[in-house]
Amino acid sequence: MTLDFQLVLLRRMADHNPDLVDEARRALGVSIAEMREANKRWQAMVRSPRGRSAAARYRSVLGEPESVEPRRIGDAECEARRWPLPLWPDLRFEVLVGPRGAVWNEWLVRAPHAVGPELRTLEDLVPWSCTVDELARAFPPARPLEGTAPTRWGLAFTAPDRDGVRHDVVAEFTWGLLQRTARVSRRDPSPGSASPTP
Repeated sequence: MTLDFQLVLLRRMADHNPDLVDEARRALGVSIAEMREANKRWQAMVRSPRGRSAAARYRSVLGEPESVEPRRIGDAECEARRWPLPLWPDLRFEVLVGPRGAVWNEWLVRAPHAVGPELRTLEDLVPWSCTVDELARAFPPARPLEGTAPTRWGLAFTAPDRDGVRHDVVAEFTWGLLQRTARVSRRDPSPGSASPTP
């Protein structure tokens, strides 16, 4: 079932980076049709009126978490449950579970003992290179943007290119993993005014 879940993550990422997804899919030894079928099964499970809660669903698909840690967000307490995924050995799939099993967040994060990337310029921000929190720490203050789907996030921030020229930038993430960045006009820092970074 872990294989199927990795295919679900890849299916969402294919909109932004089809070449990377195809490479990962081939590494897993599955076809495009198999990836689509895995995503269909996942969507049916999510939408089933008699299905498990979101927290129970992840446990049923991924097994027991590798780690479970208490986490405080503001005044609220939750659990951070993390699972390894073979496709991304330096990352973990993290689910924040609140009271009564409510899932507050679900995304990829860096594994506790893995070394994160050095993010200093726009050229360092290549697809799949970093997670939401890593980019936010590298280029503060980063402003969250509403995503186009529940599994997507955005960050608006300012960063230098390799020549030291600073740019306003929008980064798009799927399941917490960087998919692409785009420079934006200072007069209109919205994704619609963005142009992809080279």
